[in-house]
Amino acid sequence: MTDQTPAAPDETTPAAAKPRRRTTWEVIRSLGQPKVAAMAALGFSSGLPFLLIGNTLGYWLREGGVALAAIGFLSWAGLAYSFKFVWGAVVDRAPPPLLAHLGRRRGWMILTQVGVGVGLIGMAIFGPKGHAVGDLRFLAVAAIMAGVSAASQDVVIDAWRIEIAADSAELGLLTSAYSLAFRVAIIATDAWILGLAGLVGWSASYGLFAFLILVGVFGALYAREPERADAAIEAVSRDAAGHPVRAAYDTVVEPFVSFFRTHGWAAILMLAVITLYHLCDYLRGPILNPYYVDLHIPKSEVMAVRTSIGLASSMVGTIVGGLLALRIGVWRTLILGGVLQPIAIAAFAFLTYWGPSPALFSTVMVFDGFSMSLAGIALISYMSTLTSLGYTATQYALLTSALAWTGKFLKGFSGAWVQGLVTPTRDLTHAYALFYLYAAATGIPALALVLWLAWNQRKPAGAKRVQAEPT
Repeated sequence: MTDQTPAAPDETTPAAAKPRRRTTWEVIRSLGQPKVAAMAALGFSSGLPFLLIGNTLGYWLREGGVALAAIGFLSWAGLAYSFKFVWGAVVDRAPPPLLAHLGRRRGWMILTQVGVGVGLIGMAIFGPKGHAVGDLRFLAVAAIMAGVSAASQDVVIDAWRIEIAADSAELGLLTSAYSLAFRVAIIATDAWILGLAGLVGWSASYGLFAFLILVGVFGALYAREPERADAAIEAVSRDAAGHPVRAAYDTVVEPFVSFFRTHGWAAILMLAVITLYHLCDYLRGPILNPYYVDLHIPKSEVMAVRTSIGLASSMVGTIVGGLLALRIGVWRTLILGGVLQPIAIAAFAFLTYWGPSPALFSTVMVFDGFSMSLAGIALISYMSTLTSLGYTATQYALLTSALAWTGKFLKGFSGAWVQGLVTPTRDLTHAYALFYLYAAATGIPALALVLWLAWNQRKPAGAKRVQAEPT
């Protein structure tokens, strides 16, 4: 198997200079760059709504007495992430309403961040408070608004991250900064909010977290607009005679045609790998926190583990994933992540079979945080090498939509799946355990596809990147 780090992008990419390996000291010094600070703020903003419309909402709903099946179906608010290619086409071509003077990327960042904040405030107002389940329809509407805005925010932040990078090494640095800040936001909305909810209630907690979106707003204002990307967008928007091309074709069709033209038949396998890689993690998402509720694990214990060794293991996994991608190559890192993820998912069944002791719970959480973070940074690094300048947002959105669509749709049935596993001889907690084993098994096809695609790739994905020819 041929496996190596992505080659330098050609001279038409954002990474015009031929990159070289950076020393550890150079990487540390790079952390003081303004663009890295902005990237961290934007990464936090991107991670903030992710669990508030997903797993954390499930905790709130389960404590409110909502059935598992309903919790699973409400997770479909996150399906907005599966249509990132639509939002990508918009932010690649349309100027941001009212904020065009800030630039295409920065303006869309702020506009979508405002949408996230409004959606989260709506969830705080309409969340379960002991009322009839029918009232949850208003919560669903607010969650959908937050989800659409969050997905659109992710698209434009991803595009900025790729377009502002000076070379592939800096792209890796920005990706690591983004992922670390994203992980902090995940810990905040996965753990710290539990303690806050115990003090002021879930509704007030959601309201307070809605205002943290201002971190991203400040990051967007501090960020520098990637001017070269705007020039490339303008170039691919004109035909050979210099006239504007058909908007619908250029906005929606051409980025996809360009992607398949660049990668050929391998594009199908690439999309299949991206689609299946995190499926096992997606499937367990909606019922993860309800599992803790039904196991009677105290919220204080969950919060303590998540904010200490859970956070540390996630950050270590992110750092190790980034370093491995640079040192041993993206493919080998993807393979390692593909092995670790199903094991981490299956480990949750131990909490039923051996009892949710604090020691076992901590061990499972540490391994899960490390494995998922490592796999996540490997997949992000891989997808970041597959886009063409001028279509960055749309093509990266295509990849992340492929990543999200299957998992986010199927996970809506996870609550009903667990309920369906309950039998006269199998109680609810053992139904959870069996579900985790089934979910872990879905990681096997993804690993097989990664191995197959890696074996058949004779050149790193980064070397295959081509650009739309500016005229």
